[in-house]
Amino acid sequence: MPELTRRRALVAGAAVAAAGGLATQAASASATTSPSAAPASAGMMPGHDHGEPAPFDEVYRGRRIEGRPTAGGHHGSGYGVFIDGVELHVMQNADGSWISVVSHYDPVPTPRAAARAAVVELQGAPLVPFN
Repeated sequence: MPELTRRRALVAGAAVAAAGGLATQAASASATTSPSAAPASAGMMPGHDHGEPAPFDEVYRGRRIEGRPTAGGHHGSGYGVFIDGVELHVMQNADGSWISVVSHYDPVPTPRAAARAAVVELQGAPLVPFN
């Protein structure tokens, strides 16, 4: 086996990074084109010009999740999401998807989906207020 040099290590590292990037792009493309993916407008209030999300209040996996329009809101969204009464900071992306402080790198189509994803990610732990 040839001796490992700095150049060979860098070339191998670049190849692994490029392959990982291509795999991520392929997975992202298949996720956005899959027929099971919900459209960004799902869960929006009918009859509203701004595509405001519909309010919700439910128990999901034993946790109470709520979403409703608020005055102002974090990042100017004007929509608040709460888990067991504690605000989960959410933000709507330019493409209409939503992210939260708990699942920041996993965009979802609605604030309800963001709340559910946060409950799953928390695994029963309490949501700590974010100041």
